[in-house]
Amino acid sequence: MTCILIMEEIIELGFNRLVEVINLHDSSIDAYSEEIRTLDAELLGKMAAQVTGVIAKTGIELLEKGKKDNHGEIYDPRHYPKKMIILGKSADPMPYRPDNMSRAVQDQFCLLGEDGKFYEIMYSADDLIIDSYLAEITPRQVIDLYGYEAMFMLYKAMQQYMYNQEELLSALETTLNFIRS
Repeated sequence: MTCILIMEEIIELGFNRLVEVINLHDSSIDAYSEEIRTLDAELLGKMAAQVTGVIAKTGIELLEKGKKDNHGEIYDPRHYPKKMIILGKSADPMPYRPDNMSRAVQDQFCLLGEDGKFYEIMYSADDLIIDSYLAEITPRQVIDLYGYEAMFMLYKAMQQYMYNQEELLSALETTLNFIRS
């Protein structure tokens, strides 16, 4: 009988130690998770700095302003001089543009320019003109407004266009999966 009691005590002590180890492990994961989440904007900024050369080659020039004909086709287009990539689209665009409260926003996008800066572009249109408002935003604003999906899209662009950077891309993939979990 005492042998059974001793075994039960050993099992209970082992179980309690296992619970302690699990709780310690969970708290260290939570600590790392919080640390990574506080540094997410810094990580996004560093990721952006890595792809400026890629954007200069593969980015697109976005429409700044254009006129519409009777069929809705754009003529006399004017484009922004910088090449950019699109990282996200707002599901809930601002009601009006900050530069002109009479212009309702129809589409709003998060961009990364070839200069390594993040931008937000808002498009407005009426029967005659399509125009836009472009403003620089911080990496923190990118995450706050567009979520981690913008970071993930930047990672996908890096993955697609950055050759011979397997270690960096692998580390970023692990970090992003951790952030998104």
